[in-house]
Amino acid sequence: MNILEPHFLIVAGEASGDLHGSKLVQSLLDIYPKARFTGMGGTRMRDAGVNTLFGIERMGAVGLVEIFADFGHYFSVYRALMKEIASRKYTAVILIDYPTLNLRLAKQGRKHDCPIYYFISPQVWAWRKGRIKDIRKSVHKMFVILPFEEEMYREAGVDAEFLGHPFIEMVHPTRTREESLEKFSLNSDIKTVGLLPGSRMNEVTSLLDEMLQAAEKIKKELGSCQFLLPVAESINTDLIQQKLGSNPLDIKIIQGETYDVMNTCDTLIIASGSATLEAGIIGCPMVIVYKLSPLTYWLALRLVNTPYYGLVNIVAGEGVAPELIQSEANAENIAAETLKFLKNPEHCQEVRDRLLRVRKNLGSPGVMKAVASSMANSLSKITPHEKISL
Repeated sequence: MNILEPHFLIVAGEASGDLHGSKLVQSLLDIYPKARFTGMGGTRMRDAGVNTLFGIERMGAVGLVEIFADFGHYFSVYRALMKEIASRKYTAVILIDYPTLNLRLAKQGRKHDCPIYYFISPQVWAWRKGRIKDIRKSVHKMFVILPFEEEMYREAGVDAEFLGHPFIEMVHPTRTREESLEKFSLNSDIKTVGLLPGSRMNEVTSLLDEMLQAAEKIKKELGSCQFLLPVAESINTDLIQQKLGSNPLDIKIIQGETYDVMNTCDTLIIASGSATLEAGIIGCPMVIVYKLSPLTYWLALRLVNTPYYGLVNIVAGEGVAPELIQSEANAENIAAETLKFLKNPEHCQEVRDRLLRVRKNLGSPGVMKAVASSMANSLSKITPHEKISL
């Protein structure tokens, strides 16, 4: 196998991994122009040149209960990818996030002497920290995206490296706030609130109704308020339209353009997840909400060991944004927390300043190039074939 023409098995399981995977593939192709990529991903990875054996469309469930509902498909994907690793035809395996599947695949790499590179660490600091032992045995190198993770892994004997968070070079609006206000036909004298119920259908189903009821209460309290609702490409807009009905609040549905929406709004009502960190990088105050199925939440209470749910709060190490989880994520509470921002400009500015400190801790642009270079350097040291110049 020629190291100048490596064949990578690359596996991502959801939309964010598909995006990061496509950027990583592009950066690796700068180093290995003749590299081949096979695995699992979505549209972005396919466009980057990955031969996808499976798509991610049915892989985005959240929680054990939701995964078991489609267990047959998950198992067939795992079994097929396991056979790919066992074939020994790959130079290395690149696993991106998605620990439910990828940690199991990592063990297969160990069995078949295939280097495993893991990009975007499982959140072992939040739950099941004992998984670090398996990671130490099966992962050749872990590329982490949160600054505190590097030390945690190294103390446990795992070769880990923090080269920055990919959001740093990806998250930026395309227009100024004033330009977006004009494009979205908004009044600059009226407060603007963004409604971001998530990028998964089950999130929209469980959160959007409460957000809409909260929006009604906010407008009633302020007298006037305008609302933006950016829709992820993974969401069927017909469902959004159905929930809005006659749309008495004149909520503006925006296809994509999430970063411009975040940059335009005075505050956001946002589903817990990576979007909270994106909003933090842009510097928009937010109220974080989330709901799980009752059984999944019951399990989470017993397994998760972290004082915060929102990623922006986890990175900050403090409650920069209020969190309303499960039964607390009701219209009355959401409206009350949002109004605290809208009625207090000084509080908004204080939060923006704290978010700026979070952004500074996430590194500098060029993250994907740095990860690809480090991965290639590592690979050149463990292969018996011809070395490459980096």
